[in-house]
Amino acid sequence: MTLNEQQLDRVFQALSDTTRRNILLRIREQDQTVNAIAGEYKMSLPAVSKHLKVLENAGLISRIKQGRKRLCHVEPKMLDDALAWLEFYQSFWNERLDNLKELLEQKATPDKKE
Repeated sequence: MTLNEQQLDRVFQALSDTTRRNILLRIREQDQTVNAIAGEYKMSLPAVSKHLKVLENAGLISRIKQGRKRLCHVEPKMLDDALAWLEFYQSFWNERLDNLKELLEQKATPDKKE
């Protein structure tokens, strides 16, 4: 799946916040309830819920029902897609910078005529 501009904006906006990145790290090891996640932060339950909603809207987490509990679960596919986007541009700019370096080296080395 290729991310469209809106999806990409949501992913990077969600990842721009330290708390949300920390939440992703916490639940990647084990799915957790909202209350368990909230217990780790000095903020209200509604504030944690807002962070989770941003992550969910970005497709970075989902909520799965397990018995009577609803667990937050990391969805790595969206991160993989965002990483693929970053890698494409990394490759693009590395190629451009290599070309520039080569051009500058050619300009700096005078032609030797014998």
